[in-house]
This record gives sequence, C-alpha cells and structure tokens, in this order.
Amino acid sequence: MKAEYVIVGAGSAGCAMAYRLAEAGKSVLVIEHGGTDAGPLIQMPGALSYPMGMKRYDWGFQTEPEPHLGGRRLATPRGKVIGGSSSINGMIYVRGHALDYDHWRDTGADGWGYADVLPYFKRLENWHHGGHGGDPAWRGTDGPLHITRGKRDNPLTRAFVEAGRQAGYEVTDDYNGHQQEGFGPFDMTVWRGRRWSAANAYLKPALKRDSCDLVRAFARRVVIEQGRATGVEVERGGAIEVIGAEAEVILAASSINSPKLLMLSGVGPAEHLAEHGIAPITDRAGVGRNLQDHLELYIQAAASQPVSLFRYWNLVGKAYVGARWLLSRTGPGASNQFESAAFIRSRAGVQYPDIQYHFLPIAVRYDGQAAAEGHGFQAHVGPMRSPSRGEVTLRSADPNAPPRICFNYMAHEQDWIDFRRCIRLTREIFSQDAFAPFYKREIQPGENVTSDDALDDFIRDNVESAYHPCGTAKMGRRDDPMAVVDPQCRVIGVDGLRLADSSVFPRITNGNLNAPSIMTGEKAADHILERMPLAADNSEPWIHPNWSNQQR
Repeated sequence: MKAEYVIVGAGSAGCAMAYRLAEAGKSVLVIEHGGTDAGPLIQMPGALSYPMGMKRYDWGFQTEPEPHLGGRRLATPRGKVIGGSSSINGMIYVRGHALDYDHWRDTGADGWGYADVLPYFKRLENWHHGGHGGDPAWRGTDGPLHITRGKRDNPLTRAFVEAGRQAGYEVTDDYNGHQQEGFGPFDMTVWRGRRWSAANAYLKPALKRDSCDLVRAFARRVVIEQGRATGVEVERGGAIEVIGAEAEVILAASSINSPKLLMLSGVGPAEHLAEHGIAPITDRAGVGRNLQDHLELYIQAAASQPVSLFRYWNLVGKAYVGARWLLSRTGPGASNQFESAAFIRSRAGVQYPDIQYHFLPIAVRYDGQAAAEGHGFQAHVGPMRSPSRGEVTLRSADPNAPPRICFNYMAHEQDWIDFRRCIRLTREIFSQDAFAPFYKREIQPGENVTSDDALDDFIRDNVESAYHPCGTAKMGRRDDPMAVVDPQCRVIGVDGLRLADSSVFPRITNGNLNAPSIMTGEKAADHILERMPLAADNSEPWIHPNWSNQQR
C-alpha cells in the first residue's frame, strides 16, 4: 500500500490536511487506529460526557503522579476515533487571542502571526451567528466547519453575562471576532443539532474522492531511510507492514502520540532514545518537551429556583432528551450547554485576557458524575498561560506501551496566585445583582474556604485538566535547539517528514484548542502543496485601552 502522502491520525489537523490535499488532486492515505464515529453518544452534543473515557473512543492516557498536586494522576483523554479529539471534546470553538499568534511569530514561528493565521480561520469557518450579533467581516462563511451558537434560553446563561457587566467587565458579542475580552455567547462546532467534528466537516467529504482512503491500523513508527521518511510501519490485523509514502509522511497524531512516534522513529533527545535502545537518527532535544495544558476549577453554586438543567438529570429526563434529539435533532441534547463565555484579565498590567470562563447552567462534573444536590450552576475557570512545562517521554521501545506523561502542573508560585485570583473573581461575579434571584449558596469550594492556605488545599485536590495538551514538538527557527519543526511544519533533520497538530504550538493559545488545531492543518496543507500562503489580514484586534493600569 502506498500513496503520495501518508497522514498519521484522523484528528482535527489530519482531517483538514487530508481534505485539502485530496482537493488538490494528491493521493492520500490516512492511518487511524480508532473506528467509526456513528451513533448518538458521539453525534449528540448533549451526550459529550460519555465518549470521553470510553475505551472504544479514547486512548485512555493518564499522567504520572503529579508532584505539585499531592501525587494525583489526572486523566489525559485523546480521541481514538475518526475526527480524533474533535469527536469526543466539548465542541467549543475558540480561535485564541490575536496576541497569542503574534507571540508564536515573535518566538520563531515566522509567518504564523495573527495577520497570517486569520485568513485560515476564515477559510475553515462556516459561521452562523443566529441573530446574536458579531461582525461577519471577522468571520468566514463558506468553510467546511459549521459554527453555531446555543439558543441561550436558560435564564442563568444570560444572568452570567449580565453579572459580568455589573462587575465592570466588557461585554463582547463575538470573542472570536474583533474583541475577545469580555462576557458573551459561546461558539460551538454543532450543525443542525449534530456534533460537527473534523470527521464530519473534512474527512467524510475527502473520502468521497477517489484519491483519498482511510486505513484502520496502529502506527508503530516512521520508516526513515538515508535521512528521508519513506513510509509508516503499522500493525494491521495482527500483521506488521509498511505503508509507503512517495512524497511525504505527515504526523498529526496528537501532542501525546506525535512526539512518541518521533522518538520511536529515532527523532528526539539522543540520550533518552539510547536509554531505550533506539538508535538516534537526529538528536532533537525538544521532542516531547514544552508540554502545556489548561487547568480549571468548577466553582459551583446551589440555585434557589428550579431553573437549571437538573430537571433532566434522571432516567425520565434523559430519555426525553435522547428521544427528542433522535427524532428531531432539537432540545437540550442539541447543545453542548456551554452557551456563555468570558475572557478576562487577572490584574492590571496583563495586556490581554489570561482567564477563561465556561458557564454551565447545572452543577455537575465534566465526566457527568456527582450532580450536586438538585438545582445549581457552575463556572469553569482557569488561567490561560501557566508558566509550568511538562514532558512526554517513552516508557519503553515497545510501540504498544503508552508514553509517560508529566505536565508538572502548578510547578510555579504564579500558578497558585493566578488560581486564587480566579476563585475570588468568580465569587465576586456570582455576588452581583443579576444572580440574586437564583443564588442560594456556594457548594464548592464552600463559603468557609477563604484563606490562601485553604484555597490552595482546595486547588490541589480539585483542579482538573481542561484537556488542552499541546507544545511537545514546537515550531521555531531551524537554529533553535528546542524547535522540532520549522515554520513550514517540516521536522528538522529529516527529509520528507512533517508534523502538524497541537504539538507544534510554541505556546498554548487562549481558550480551547480545537480551532487552532484545525487552523494548523489548514495552513500546513498550503505549505505541503508549496502554495503561496493566503494574503495577510491586518484587521486590528481590540486591546483594552487602559490595560497597563486597569484590570477591567
């Protein structure tokens, strides 16, 4: 089996590249270990807590005991299904802040500033504002990825935005447009009541072309001969074979599996490879390093009125939601229920938002467990730019062994300062008049948890990953010893090998990572096809005029 281009991973970036390469008439094989995304557990947005953590759809990775979280091991889900993590995620669409990309550019990812990536966001988007405002000039309207907004008919959803305004923050009608900073409606990758994953948007249309095929197989390593990638060794049906790549091998296997595959192929820190008996082909110190993520806490409140989604939190309610969705693709099951968002700055002197809120009109954990006592609501809150860095390393030279993952969460004093601030700012928002008709009392952390030490104990025990791992094969200049790929996504030191997924992010972006991952695949496709990049778009994003001396 062979093709001009072999893509490892049918995730957010891989599907986008498969689509663009097939569209250009190239022959493409996509290798994916996971299977079909058919069925309501993935396609129904309201069921989002189910596929994550199911062996069938999730690689099921876990961190090593995290040293600054009392030795807790945190789940690190990654999608093992067509669409990758876009098939098991929360369907939240956030481009990231303009200054995130300018930081990429300024640290060596030439050609990846905001002006350079904005045209690719527009190219991938098919944005439906649903009468909720926003400036269409900032958005794309004919791309493959449908982006919609929830109905926002729950009064708590609107109370959250009004409370932000009352607390003195900006209100924005499109955080993906001119102004990220402020409170406003969330965008989601949902279309006509269905999860609009990268598989639905990109892969299925690509597979309709004769030139694109999907291979169900487990990738073991990249075959590199005389310094050039020539194919991918896979396990399929119990046998090991090589799938040949006439032009290039492209890794898009996630920020966990892409560095693992590089290391198994002899690309990585030479000393670490030698420990596992792997002959280094090129010594790249940055492979697996620079691992970043977002952490978040759930600040939960009990409600004084029966207004939350808790009324569906029983067998009859769930049956109603499921049946209504199956029949008409409408009702609570047609939304991810994250319908209000906020991006704020933690303190004066921070130039652009460094805290994100996901507001949810029910008090429940991400995994669907531990519904609070009856009606309630919660804000997921966390800092966006933690200074802590972790790493992905090999556990053994056996491709079937999961990698070792250590995020080194909360390793810096700044992390603790930022999280305490997040909790206190959230309490202030919940205490505004807009919540007065609904607010009964704080469930978590609890009203008596106020001192720095008490807050730190709560943070250590309760902080959860937002599931945004990235950065483990960072993009940079070829003379940067920690860079793994150059700004054309070519793996430095190996010909015919590229890597394009969230691994290449030099620094984590503001918000959820699905949109930047798809954008990376879109832009990488133009580099692979040796096309002129889309013309830069110099639209000026909004920055708070008094950011240097005002927090809001």
